[in-house]
Amino acid sequence: MNLLRRFAAVLILLFVLAAGALRSPAEPALWVVKGPHATVYLFGTVHALDKNHPWHTVKVEAAIKQSQTLWLEIPNPDDSAAMQPMILQLGMDMAHPLSTKLTPEQLAKLDKAAAPVGGAAMLEPMKPWLAGMMLSLAPVLQSGYDPASAVELQLKPEFASANKPVKGFETAEQQLHYFADLPEKTQLDFLASELDDADKAVDKFKELVAAWYSGDAARLDVLNNADFRDKYPDLFQLLVVKRNQNFVRQIQELLKGDGVSFVAVGAAHLVGKDGVPALLEKQGYKVTRE
Repeated sequence: MNLLRRFAAVLILLFVLAAGALRSPAEPALWVVKGPHATVYLFGTVHALDKNHPWHTVKVEAAIKQSQTLWLEIPNPDDSAAMQPMILQLGMDMAHPLSTKLTPEQLAKLDKAAAPVGGAAMLEPMKPWLAGMMLSLAPVLQSGYDPASAVELQLKPEFASANKPVKGFETAEQQLHYFADLPEKTQLDFLASELDDADKAVDKFKELVAAWYSGDAARLDVLNNADFRDKYPDLFQLLVVKRNQNFVRQIQELLKGDGVSFVAVGAAHLVGKDGVPALLEKQGYKVTRE
């Protein structure tokens, strides 16, 4: 019996070791930049995660504990009720159905790509930008990851429960207007970019999350930005580069003050030559990967 117990213990140990080998510890990228009296941590976020794969590394946890304020893209990412009337106002066009704005080839792609978000009929009354946003959710829903475990949705209650303020670089209305104010042709380009990627979107999203967990900034730039930057340069400038420049202006103001801030924005905004760390370095700041 003792021999059987020892054998069972060895099997359990081997199983645990094997499981650990299959899933390497998370090490998402974290940067720090310092002003004369202020420190700002920069951390990328993703829309959905494996809730059974923790990402609070020792470095990230230390940065969170040191920080007095959390800065997100918007301060209320958890308030979907506040966004609904704005989406109805800015994103719907009952008089001009979506199908009348698309080519036969795009309509065929839309029928297939829209299945995970309720089908093409559900997108019919939407403006192209909103339909594109809906399609961008499809790989998240199909990936098996949990949208409720998005980084922002985990960080906000952490800071709130510690009575630390949560602020935003933008408002939800501003973010919606970035898309809603685009010329219709540019909106159609955005929708086309989602349709072009639809067949490989799930695999790409899973690869993106894996790159995020491992802190592979170069791979995140390729997955998030490379095709977007090359195929739709004007749209990339509007939705990524100009927003990054806005983030940098506000981060510079934080660096002129004092205290410690934890900045958490979409991972695409922190990587590549147009990312926030690179833009801060161009302004003369030393940005260090933790």
